[in-house]
Amino acid sequence: MKVAFIGTHGVGKTTLCFDLASVLKRRNLNVDIVKEVARLSPLPINQKTSLEAQTWIFMTQIAEEIRSTATHEVVVCDRSVLDNYAYMMFAFGRQKAIERFMHHWMKSYDLLFKVPLSGSVSADGVRDTDDFFVRSIDHLVDTLLAERNVPHERLDPADRSGWIEQVKERVLAHPKGQARLIPS
Repeated sequence: MKVAFIGTHGVGKTTLCFDLASVLKRRNLNVDIVKEVARLSPLPINQKTSLEAQTWIFMTQIAEEIRSTATHEVVVCDRSVLDNYAYMMFAFGRQKAIERFMHHWMKSYDLLFKVPLSGSVSADGVRDTDDFFVRSIDHLVDTLLAERNVPHERLDPADRSGWIEQVKERVLAHPKGQARLIPS
């Protein structure tokens, strides 16, 4: 089973990844987290990025997902290829070949959770906190989801404290979740 948290940066995806992995590990599942690969990029990211950097991030995300799914029952992704593509699209416009592959790869996720932007993001030393940039990425993620009617769950911005419970319930209710996850 592969689950991804999607959205712009600084909205809580990483925290949700660790919270979900913790819940599933307590159920004795072999869980891995695919962390945000942009932080590992040897090339500039954010608004100083290059097409090469964004391509590296996109391809590394896929490679990490392949590596992780080969050896784990459940993979929790801190991003999907769709959000990585949104950053590429923001900086360089549509890249038709990569976009086609992105839409193909999106079928590999069993569940997607759109983490909403609510308020401003805090500085973490890596990601750009420029409000226009943050909101533009969030808008592009929503646009890409809508264009192909990509199935996803939207977390309620007014119920941040309930997000992990909503995610846990949805994961456990999913057919793959019911096959692998025995509620404790």
